[in-house]
Amino acid sequence: MNKMIFVNLPVTDMQRSIKFYEALGFKKNEDFSDANGTGMMWDDNIWVMLLTHEFYQQFLRGQLVADTQAVSGSMTAFSMDSIEEVKKFAQTAKENGGDFYHVELGMSEEQMYELEVKDPDGNILSAAWMAM
Repeated sequence: MNKMIFVNLPVTDMQRSIKFYEALGFKKNEDFSDANGTGMMWDDNIWVMLLTHEFYQQFLRGQLVADTQAVSGSMTAFSMDSIEEVKKFAQTAKENGGDFYHVELGMSEEQMYELEVKDPDGNILSAAWMAM
């Protein structure tokens, strides 16, 4: 069996988040979606699970759901095939209620290019291309 990655993100508006991630190229999997959570597939092995705050809270055992507009608890990176794809991903995010910015890493663009993308809830996705 292939390994799979499920990134769980708390969201405040499920329909807004579904539309945002669909615009970025994720596909909704109806078999793993209900009022509490929605499975959004990047590919067969990498998924983003959009979870309501109430449902997400059940997995935290005494911790609180972070206000991701003010506090970051994680940053998930997605590799892209080109710098142009990184830029398109970020621009699409901005056009659909998110935002993006660039962090200077001290590397040439020929080696690595990355943009930090925020979804409408403030969750951070790094879109990155690396010369391998």
